[in-house]
Amino acid sequence: MEKSHDGVLRWLLEADPENPGVRYFALRELLDRPADDPEVVAAQEAVMATGPAPAILAAQDPDGYWVEPGIGYGPKYRGTVWQVIFLAQFGADGRDARVRAGCEYVLEHARAKCGGFSLDGKASGMVPCMQGNMAAALADLGWRGDERFEAGLDWLARSVTGERIAPARNAPSDPRGFPPLIPPSTGGLRGGNLRYYRSGNSGPGFLCAANNHLPCAWGAVKAMLALSKVPKAERTPTVSGAIEQGVQFLLGHNVAAADYPTGYSTKPSGSWFKFGYPIGYVSDVLQNLEALTALGYGADPRMKPAIDLLLSKRDAEGRWRLEYTYNGKTWADVEQKGQPSKWVTLRALRVLRRAGG
Repeated sequence: MEKSHDGVLRWLLEADPENPGVRYFALRELLDRPADDPEVVAAQEAVMATGPAPAILAAQDPDGYWVEPGIGYGPKYRGTVWQVIFLAQFGADGRDARVRAGCEYVLEHARAKCGGFSLDGKASGMVPCMQGNMAAALADLGWRGDERFEAGLDWLARSVTGERIAPARNAPSDPRGFPPLIPPSTGGLRGGNLRYYRSGNSGPGFLCAANNHLPCAWGAVKAMLALSKVPKAERTPTVSGAIEQGVQFLLGHNVAAADYPTGYSTKPSGSWFKFGYPIGYVSDVLQNLEALTALGYGADPRMKPAIDLLLSKRDAEGRWRLEYTYNGKTWADVEQKGQPSKWVTLRALRVLRRAGG
């Protein structure tokens, strides 16, 4: 097969009923086609007609949730929260009534009373990976400007910096006892004290109980990916501060080796080095590169070892393989593990393009 970049690009752009989102994203992000370009419009219509998106939507309850009413973090990979995340990753049209119903359900049920995205509806459940995943998905599906979304984004940023949040050791017994969040334009929170919780998001700088109260790099990657979707001109000082702190943390370690703090192990999780799609709460080196290049750090010399790692995984035909998968756990299987992957290749070319290669 042809080994050139053009050959790989043609592979990504070909009609593919099983993975129509690849063509959609390739047109937008590799060829810079505008949203109203006829080919882009047709590509997104294909996303809603075949492949994972319609399979996900076919399992949706008329009330907007999946499997069972409520917060929707469980069951893992089939519950409501995951479907909104996956729909965004597959390129679903955020204007579709069913997609909007799912997003509305999350905005009404998967936030704590303080306004942040939460896996259990409590402030303690606002762990960085959940907040980042949810904010990134909703931004991609067109919810920027919605008061509820902006409240969640504001909490995500402040939970990174620690701005106006009390330490976990002073947490009250009732984690739901927070006042409602009012729009940031009118001053943010009205009264009360926001706090971290030892049972979840336990401190600024991505501290998380799941990582033994050490900074969680998986959560940091998700948070930075979400905040990268806010244009520079629209970033509040809090968002900008959170981005600066997140980038310092991620680039303060060897991105290629993923030598970030490990709370319950002596070495990084092997998941860092297996590239796949879609992406849940786990992060990989490639997603770290996606976040950092989206924030403009593609030319930073600290990125070179990870870029070299990415290139080393490219096969002789210029493609990347699917190294991990959620197949069998989700509403729709995606590609085949161990085989060349359009999704992973798309992700890799996205990073290389932003990095200037």
